[in-house]
Amino acid sequence: MRTCILLYLLSSLLSTLLSAQKPTLKKDAGADWPMFNRDLAGTRFSPLTQINAKNVGQLKQAWSVKLGKHPSSGGITGGFESTPIAIGGVLYITTVNAVLALDPETGKENWRYAVNGSQPSRRGVAYWPGDGNNPARILFTTSRRMVGLNAKTGKLDPGFGKEGEVDLEVPYDSPPVVYRNVLLVGANTGEAPATGQAGDTRGYDARTGAKMWAFHSVPQPGEPGHETWEGDSWKERSGVNNWGFSMTVDVERGIVYTVFGGPNTNYWGGDRHGNNLYGNSVVALDAETGKMKWFYQVVHHDIFDYDLPPAPALVDVTVNGRKIPALAQTTKSGFMYILDRVTGKPVFGINETPVPQSNVPGEQSSPTQPIPIKPPPLARNQFKPEDIVTAADTTEEHAKFCADLMQRSGGFINQGPFTPYPFKEAGAAPKSSILFPGSIGGVNWGGVAVDPRMGYIFVNTMDEASIGWVEKKTQGSVQYDRNSVVGPTSRFQWFEGNPRSGNINGSGAKAWPCQKPPWGRLIAVNGNTGDFAWSIPFGVTDELPAGKQNTGRLSMGGPMVTAGGLLFIGASNDKRFRAFDSKTGKQLWESKMDLSAHAIPMTFLGRNGKQYVAIVSAGASAIDDPGPEDGQALLVYALP
Repeated sequence: MRTCILLYLLSSLLSTLLSAQKPTLKKDAGADWPMFNRDLAGTRFSPLTQINAKNVGQLKQAWSVKLGKHPSSGGITGGFESTPIAIGGVLYITTVNAVLALDPETGKENWRYAVNGSQPSRRGVAYWPGDGNNPARILFTTSRRMVGLNAKTGKLDPGFGKEGEVDLEVPYDSPPVVYRNVLLVGANTGEAPATGQAGDTRGYDARTGAKMWAFHSVPQPGEPGHETWEGDSWKERSGVNNWGFSMTVDVERGIVYTVFGGPNTNYWGGDRHGNNLYGNSVVALDAETGKMKWFYQVVHHDIFDYDLPPAPALVDVTVNGRKIPALAQTTKSGFMYILDRVTGKPVFGINETPVPQSNVPGEQSSPTQPIPIKPPPLARNQFKPEDIVTAADTTEEHAKFCADLMQRSGGFINQGPFTPYPFKEAGAAPKSSILFPGSIGGVNWGGVAVDPRMGYIFVNTMDEASIGWVEKKTQGSVQYDRNSVVGPTSRFQWFEGNPRSGNINGSGAKAWPCQKPPWGRLIAVNGNTGDFAWSIPFGVTDELPAGKQNTGRLSMGGPMVTAGGLLFIGASNDKRFRAFDSKTGKQLWESKMDLSAHAIPMTFLGRNGKQYVAIVSAGASAIDDPGPEDGQALLVYALP
């Protein structure tokens, strides 16, 4: 009898323990991709392992959904750069004119919300889980409006703002970052003229839509940093804005990290002497109040268009046996700044390094710039005449085109990192600088992914130059602007060419850079040492003969990484989606697409227990060749 009672008690205890474990076993937190970067730390790391290094070669497209027509753009961006989010067995994404809720296994629409008057954010949506008084919401931006939809029905939620909408006062083209009951947003102000709307970072109440706080990106009188603007140059100054796709949050400490681009105008600062805080800075704020905790400026008095497009990723590193809560910040300048995320102090050291000075009248360029001791530069930052491409690298036609381009410019001035654009007197022959990295980076908005287990930080970079000079304008609100070697223009000029068309500006994927490859790289940085774990050319040039194709390519967008030992990335302008071994950098899989995918990929677990990988293929930017107008699509892959 005692034995039976004992067995019954043991059986009941085992049943209770198994029952308590069921919610975790049924569907752990790794099943979803609940926000743009998957987590508030910005790691883009998924713990899913069903797709791994052993079987990723079998990955096939499972389904796709068209996102609508979008004509090619002459700018760097143009097509969709959206990352869908996956929550509770539903995918949410924006299209050209709508927000969709999709079945994750088939792509079938659960609901559609039509957006009238302006395009919804081509960078996706955000999710707020609701509270006792408000339903779960899907949030997105469209021009200067932030809109809240009922996540279940797709209808406007009248409890948010004014009948479901909040006036942001400034246009913003990214979804808000949701931290508890705070919605964090930046601003998409224009790059000219010098004055205009402020690029402040703001916090809104997720429940009501009311503005909670605003951080002045250009400090006002009496605020720290105001002294870095000489005279009245701070007044109505525009361009210092968090225009990139996201912010990151240290949830344990309640700190949000916002980053800012350079002040307007991009290439001349004679009307804004000083270091110009908080331009080109990463700033740590209290997420609930917007009060600044610390800042670090990575470019002083920017005259290079060296924005900080991506938010930093948070990663704990171990240096000399000491664990440090750190962040990794990338920039267009091609450097990675690894900082203590609590104090803002460099982890591996940063030197204020003397740099070449501008000769433009009225300009007062910064005598030094902060250059990290580690990691090494992520992108090429200097140029010598022998670095120009030869026929052995590409083709005779391309090499001749590039040699002629350099001859027409009278040779290029390059004095290493932060070489300024020189002044050209009216009527004088141009003498152009060549600046590596150029205005597009370096590292652009795609940012990094992090494997917190290894402490590896993954990033795709470009080796693309800008060439030009600065001359006085005869009219307009900007006194000086940068110009190209082929004539006066305010557009940036790239050091590349399409010999068949003779075009060297915005020529698409067939406009090959004029310096020796690689033209783009994929790099893993060991955050514990500051060294490269591996670095490889990223992307191929199909038009070149076999044996020369591994050139690397220009890329927009970034990577994501999984516990299955994989790094997934589109980004490159060769119309491919790839998977790499995250430990070694070996390519394990690729899939060709109709358009390049300048978006962050994501992964999720379907309700059927199957792991899927998804990316938006859209192209439509200056680094792409024209593609089908209706080619923009969400592509979803799975194992057979």
